[in-house]
Amino acid sequence: MPVLAAADLDGIADRLEAAIDRGIPVPPVSATDPGFDAAAAAAVRNRLHARRIAGGARPVGRKIGFTNTTIWPLYGVDRPIWAHVYDRTVHDPAPAALAVGGLAEPRIEPEVVLGLARAPEPGMDAAALAACVGWIAAGFEVVQSVYPGWRFAGADATAARGLHAALLLGPRRPARIPDDFAVTLARDGVPVAQGRAAHVLGGPLRALAHLVAALAAEPGAPPLAAGELVSTGTLTDAAPIAPGQVWTAAFAGIDLPAPVLRTV
Repeated sequence: MPVLAAADLDGIADRLEAAIDRGIPVPPVSATDPGFDAAAAAAVRNRLHARRIAGGARPVGRKIGFTNTTIWPLYGVDRPIWAHVYDRTVHDPAPAALAVGGLAEPRIEPEVVLGLARAPEPGMDAAALAACVGWIAAGFEVVQSVYPGWRFAGADATAARGLHAALLLGPRRPARIPDDFAVTLARDGVPVAQGRAAHVLGGPLRALAHLVAALAAEPGAPPLAAGELVSTGTLTDAAPIAPGQVWTAAFAGIDLPAPVLRTV
């Protein structure tokens, strides 16, 4: 398989950055560049991350995508991805309203967000990993796809900033983290999806363990640090959103009040 040169990766980064910033569709990179693999996708993601930092954004944590194995067949992926989240995309507390009209095919995901009190390390058992978590909160991640119809390969999703657009946090709670609990996602008071934490790689702590291991295995990836937050992945399929809606999530089996998302 051809290896993409730095100039090629720069060009892909330019194309994706323009598409994301303007909310316009582009073909998946993997459809036109046969050498676009996981390593190339990470290189593009890192280029876009560096540009965000140069533009004044401050990274505050990571998001893990596609940890919910029940939705892999829907999107044609076979493994999780990760990306940075920023002070400009994380809303804590959640705002009164969020503008979504300029996003590309936006969707909403109910998630569990973990706040790290200390840095986790590869190989930690569940008890040691749990001791690294200072708080837990329910969250809504708003994601977008510049790839039409949400059709792409996993490498495409990684490159496009992990599909991340925004993360809204509910009230923080002490870090008591069961492996399984349920959630019901509702639009304008009408349930549209249900899910379980166990679908997310077996639970939030296992999703965190996956991320720790994935970062350790990726050359040059910065490890998690104390003070970062980690959004562990959607508990349901991502639901399409549009302006003029009110989104809520009800958790059962855990004390996690979710934020209310009003879209404009």
